[in-house]
Amino acid sequence: MQRDLGELGQIFGGGVENLLREPRGRGARHGQGFVLGPDGRPDPRVNACLSSAKWRNLRRESDKDYSYSLVVWLNFLHLLGVQWWEATDDHAEEFLFWRVTDPANGDRVQTNSFSRDLAGLKKFYKWVGRKYGVANPFEDFDAPAIARRSNVKWLDPAGFTRWLDLGIRGMDLDGRPDRWWRGRNEQRDTAFCQGLYGNGLRVAEWASVMIPELPPYDRQRRYYACHLADACAKKGYGHPYWTPQSAMKGVISYIEGPRAAAVRRAQQTGRYERVQEMRLVLETHGTSAVTLERPGGGREKWLWNDVGKLTRLQLFRRTEQGLEPVSLWLNEDGLPRAWTGWEHTFETANQRIEGLGLEGFSCTAHMLRHSLALKWYSIGKLVRSAQLGHLSTEERADFREEFGSTWHLVQTMLGHRSVETTKGVYLEPFKVLDVEILLAHAEGFPVAEFMAEVFANHPRVRTDPLAVTQ
Repeated sequence: MQRDLGELGQIFGGGVENLLREPRGRGARHGQGFVLGPDGRPDPRVNACLSSAKWRNLRRESDKDYSYSLVVWLNFLHLLGVQWWEATDDHAEEFLFWRVTDPANGDRVQTNSFSRDLAGLKKFYKWVGRKYGVANPFEDFDAPAIARRSNVKWLDPAGFTRWLDLGIRGMDLDGRPDRWWRGRNEQRDTAFCQGLYGNGLRVAEWASVMIPELPPYDRQRRYYACHLADACAKKGYGHPYWTPQSAMKGVISYIEGPRAAAVRRAQQTGRYERVQEMRLVLETHGTSAVTLERPGGGREKWLWNDVGKLTRLQLFRRTEQGLEPVSLWLNEDGLPRAWTGWEHTFETANQRIEGLGLEGFSCTAHMLRHSLALKWYSIGKLVRSAQLGHLSTEERADFREEFGSTWHLVQTMLGHRSVETTKGVYLEPFKVLDVEILLAHAEGFPVAEFMAEVFANHPRVRTDPLAVTQ
């Protein structure tokens, strides 16, 4: 059982002070995770680790994930009748089987989730081992190989448009507005999904973008070069990304329409004045930096690159109309929308499409990322064909050696790290240059027609299921 220190104080009253004095003396902070055993008593060694500098220096998401993994492990050992300081590598193997494979466990996880468990448990046992001499049952334990899913699917441009119309915009199978449609956030959700399909970000990354990070709108630009903050990117790897004009227009329309209306409603009801732990934005500096009000007064300047996802949800600014969130994406009540809420959007859209009779025609946020890769690989092949069609085989090989293959292009579009350090360092300028060259040539290519023809019979590429009937 994991409790917040403040919550324990409310439960146990003043008598909890002696219980909390020791961990606070070790540096525990407000909101610090606190574990109680099955008998309701704390284990000082476990909680000393959770309040240690090693644990406090974790990113908030890692702190939450690792603490959860530790509690799952402790509960598992309790069912086996084993104390955590007596666990062996055999128990670690049993834990892996139960967590990932055991048919009797209805809450099994994928191997990548177990890898996160393993990272947290190794960190815990390394700390308590050095402090208390406890053996580490995971010391020689390697993470299981991540099984690549063979059922990865994509949407081609026609398939994405059909999914968006049916699931998000509330159209019927004939392409007309469904009179039974009761959706309330279609403009916001459409802009979000078009953005994902256009820029290839992960859902948590796109959901964390702030309005001041968006480049100024320019009708002459076909694509907008943006930068994903390290603090919001997977594994802290921020990178450039490109958003097409069509998607950016949807974002601007959402900001000026439904988002502005939600903000006005919240201001009229005084909702923002009741927000706890608000951070006030005093000034923004282009798309690169922001000045915040210190919690105790004063000012501090931050690069957007260093502002994490959770902090971003707390950012507000004062306008002539009153307080307003800085987050791009808001809920209907005008409060910032956490990235976890978008899963419900996709689930609801897929359920609606299934209800219309199109079973198997579904989409996830990450599927849009895969689809962007497929789209740009197709564009890359078209442009390469136009660029290299007159070259000999040897000359084409020289071109690929200098600028990289089409897969290097896709890697850059998706912001993947290079597995080869040399290429990652020396080819990076060429890859970004190659993307810019490609963007300049992409307009006018018959991408949708090309992909529909090439992937018409591919078993894992979803095109428009109604195209042949209309």
